[in-house]
Amino acid sequence: MTTSEASAAAAEDPAPAAPLAPPGERGPVRWLRAVGRAFEPVRRAPVTVFVVVALWSVGAFTGSLGGGPPAPLLNDVGVGVPALADGRWWTPLTSVLWCSGIGNYIGSTLLLLLLGAAAEQRMGSVRTGVVMFLGQVLGSLLGTAVVKLGSLAGEDWLDELSHDLTATPGIAACAVGAFLSFRLSALWRRRLQLILIVFPLMLALYVGHLQGVLRLAGTVVGLGLGAFAHRDTHRLRMPHASHSEGRVLVALVVAASALGPLVATLYKDSLGPFNVLDLYVSGGPSAQQIADACVRAGTECDRIRAQDHFYGSPAMLMGIAIPLLLLVLAEGLRRGLRLSWRITVVAQLVWLGLMAFLLSDIASHPDRYVLEGSDQADQKAAMIQAVVEQMLLPLLVLVLLFLTRRVFDQRLPRATVTWLAGTVGGTLLLSCLAYVGIGYAVRDQFTPDATFSKLVSGLPTQFLPPSYEPFFFQGQAPVPVGGTALTLYEYCGMLFWVVTLIALFVAFRRPLMHADADAAARARALLTAHGGSTLSYLTTWPGNHYWFSADGRAAVAYRVHSTVALTTGDPFGEASARADAIDGFAEYCDERGWTPCFYSVTADAKSRTDALGWSSVQVAEDTVVPLPELAFTGKKWQDVRTALNKAKKEGITAEWHSFPEAPIALTDQIRSISEEWVADKGLPEMGFTLGGLDELDDPHVRCLLAVDEDRTVHGITSWMPVYGDSGDPAEDGADPRPVGWTLDFMRRRSDGFRGSMEFLIASAALGFKEEGAQFLSLSGAPLARSDTAEPPAALQRLLDYAGRVLEPVYGFRSLLNFKAKFQPRYRPMYMCYPDPAALPNITRAIGKAYLPHMKPAQGVRLMRKLTA
Repeated sequence: MTTSEASAAAAEDPAPAAPLAPPGERGPVRWLRAVGRAFEPVRRAPVTVFVVVALWSVGAFTGSLGGGPPAPLLNDVGVGVPALADGRWWTPLTSVLWCSGIGNYIGSTLLLLLLGAAAEQRMGSVRTGVVMFLGQVLGSLLGTAVVKLGSLAGEDWLDELSHDLTATPGIAACAVGAFLSFRLSALWRRRLQLILIVFPLMLALYVGHLQGVLRLAGTVVGLGLGAFAHRDTHRLRMPHASHSEGRVLVALVVAASALGPLVATLYKDSLGPFNVLDLYVSGGPSAQQIADACVRAGTECDRIRAQDHFYGSPAMLMGIAIPLLLLVLAEGLRRGLRLSWRITVVAQLVWLGLMAFLLSDIASHPDRYVLEGSDQADQKAAMIQAVVEQMLLPLLVLVLLFLTRRVFDQRLPRATVTWLAGTVGGTLLLSCLAYVGIGYAVRDQFTPDATFSKLVSGLPTQFLPPSYEPFFFQGQAPVPVGGTALTLYEYCGMLFWVVTLIALFVAFRRPLMHADADAAARARALLTAHGGSTLSYLTTWPGNHYWFSADGRAAVAYRVHSTVALTTGDPFGEASARADAIDGFAEYCDERGWTPCFYSVTADAKSRTDALGWSSVQVAEDTVVPLPELAFTGKKWQDVRTALNKAKKEGITAEWHSFPEAPIALTDQIRSISEEWVADKGLPEMGFTLGGLDELDDPHVRCLLAVDEDRTVHGITSWMPVYGDSGDPAEDGADPRPVGWTLDFMRRRSDGFRGSMEFLIASAALGFKEEGAQFLSLSGAPLARSDTAEPPAALQRLLDYAGRVLEPVYGFRSLLNFKAKFQPRYRPMYMCYPDPAALPNITRAIGKAYLPHMKPAQGVRLMRKLTA
């Protein structure tokens, strides 16, 4: 049914629209109530609130909010090897009341409120408090022990940490989060555990502060306590992950390996073992480095000044080119793309190759890397150790990629790969030609003057940050000193990286469809032979793709938006095969990196997805009118009888037509009525489950017109057949007789007969009853539902609010009230989805499905109406 139903219904029954907010609750009051609802979980978390309040109160009282507790105070309350060695046994617990700076205060507070409040709701306040206490104490002791053992083993980084003290409640927060993960579903258990392990690990390895090591230890303690407490309900091993979830987990690891060094750049004193070399995330030279290099004028001075200029321009983006590349590749891995897997493997191998080359060069030419002095051997050993440590992360990522290679089996369309190769290759060629050609024209702006061969040999340096040059190219590229030369030096490589990253991201986001030329015909034959739900005829509309079960007994119609496979109603086909089709289609989507979303499905489909552990929310309400006993008698049918009698007096009759075969005089009026509505609203017509003129052009769809004696069309309704196994058998190869009909298109002339919609629906009901149909469906109104005694969940409240906001524009609630005149039976329609984390993508996909052709001006107009 189209959105014009709402306007038609409102015109027939001009009831006032539901207010957006109760009287007295507009403006600031409404926002305050919304904020209050958002903090509702926190209000039910007394232990968490107590810790947060104590943290900030103690910090403010001791003047520690700015830069952490003063040194004398930290010595008394901070935890670390020196504190425990000196017998300050209370420090693992007292360290929960301070942080090392305002940034840590804010971060720890957010972590506590997020994980602590959730834990208190699921585990209770007493157990949460116990886990916080044990996590803070045992995590501090475990982390301190690791630091001490590392120091004894000769690890320089841990040896330096063995002299530090720190204070943070993040240890307790990580422990609580890890313990809480055992109370979550398998999906979120895996994700939360991976996040609490990988991200603190990356921060520890790149930032390298003592508090990072202790937070990681807190996670380990929380996992241990959780595994022990839930040993009877959870296996100690990680539960099996589906293809789709496996891709998400690998993508998280790759993203963490990229975000770790990026976060480390925010710390001026990062000292982690993976943050020794200025390669993964490159920064400009310091003032001291410039001064040391420019003691005497020369090429080296010009080179470091050019680097300083480089990092002072937009080209500094190249300094984080490798992490950005990995983040884009992580999106491709999340979708299971083989191309993204291959590029990620190549990137890790290239990184390992560069590190291997650097390792060999340090061993062969140590004088290039160490300072003169008596400790050259120690400096060389330290450099070699740093490079080896740098090689560990890409090596581990490579191992993970090869172990999970089978889940990355999706291939992009050939046209997309061709476009990607042409874009990246063309940009690379253009950048090279620009650097060499223009550079040769301004060769006097380089030092020494650039020759053609020098410019060509220096090309590799243009596509890597300047910090790579002294390690791998030893001054092969000429140094720019002039304006045009500096511009080439800064922007040729940046142009390549920007275009490449955007092209990769766009290519990875394009859905891969497996079109079948005969799929639509097969789907229609299956539908007419065995039927489906009241909305199953929508599966025959253009824009749908089809999945068929292996035995061909059931099918699912879907369309892909934003990597979400959005179905058009329930599976259809043989009744006994429809439930299994849900499992099969979910597996099909899982293999392709899509998120399945069964949209506008019945309670039968919901019961199957509930058994799979999926989430669901009501998105509409189907209204079904039984026909065998239908009679317009009694007070409840007064409006319908009035419309029938008034139409008879005014000479208006109901005529059945097929739109493709109707007289042109009638079809022109239908188009005119439709265009009048569109022009009046100035808003886009909604699609997907709401039909328009294109969907009328079907010989199997019946149109009922309200026509007067002058052949003027006052209103139109269209009815889609509903097939079922219980229908009468077809004769001579014809389609089976429908068991019911579903209302779709519904519009009336603005200055026509006001009761035309009641008249047409009532006339259709009487006609279908005479033909032997069992029911008619007035279809569902999106974002509208009848009142129930069951309290709505948070997401349901959000959808109800969206329905109220859209009411003045599309009138879905007025439409549902209008349908109540026909005394229907209400049947809820649901949206079922496996992963709550995919809701933003699902919302975007539904928006694209309903408004695929919305123009910018219409979008602005829509927002104006919503905010009016």
